[in-house]
Amino acid sequence: MLKKHDLLNLDWTKTNGMIPVIIQDYSSSEVLMHGYMNQDALTKTQENGLVTFYSRTKNCLWTKGEISGNYLKVIEISTDCDNDTLLILVAAQGKTCHLGNSSCFISNKYNINFLFKLEEIIEERKNEFSDDSYTSSLYKSGTSRIAQKVGEEAIETILAAMNKDQIELINEASDLIYHLVVLLHDQDLNFNLVIDNLKKRREKNLNTNSEKLLK
Repeated sequence: MLKKHDLLNLDWTKTNGMIPVIIQDYSSSEVLMHGYMNQDALTKTQENGLVTFYSRTKNCLWTKGEISGNYLKVIEISTDCDNDTLLILVAAQGKTCHLGNSSCFISNKYNINFLFKLEEIIEERKNEFSDDSYTSSLYKSGTSRIAQKVGEEAIETILAAMNKDQIELINEASDLIYHLVVLLHDQDLNFNLVIDNLKKRREKNLNTNSEKLLK
């Protein structure tokens, strides 16, 4: 019987039976950690949907989170162009790093996933009200007030652009995006869904243009 991992066409010989694996958060795109898998580890990962590595120091399989509870739920597994490295997109359950950080890699260049971090904070303020939190006060005021703030910030963003005030435009655009995210979470949505929708629109547009070129 053909094993699931055989479908990935991995070059186990080239890597001496040990494939390097990069773990990336599917929502924020943050690289969480790096590890190694042998064929048994990959098979177990595919069977139970939780990332399982091979420990080169203990010479055994270990499922990430089996002690801490911070599991890595598999969303997608893919290979690189040489079929000797795996990229696994995951939904992280808790903090990935044993030091209590979301990632084992430390970097100050986090613009790509900052919006995701902001959403985490906003969701916390939504569910855990704080008297000294502006975000909590918005949720207390209700959907109508939140939507009104989005409209107000949109107008102020337009005015800043019309006045060609770049600094003010950055400030107002920041306020607009913040309040928009608050509104999305008020409706139990998130910005990642908006990005997915934009991707689908682009793919549809590309397919439409391709069909036109073939006519």
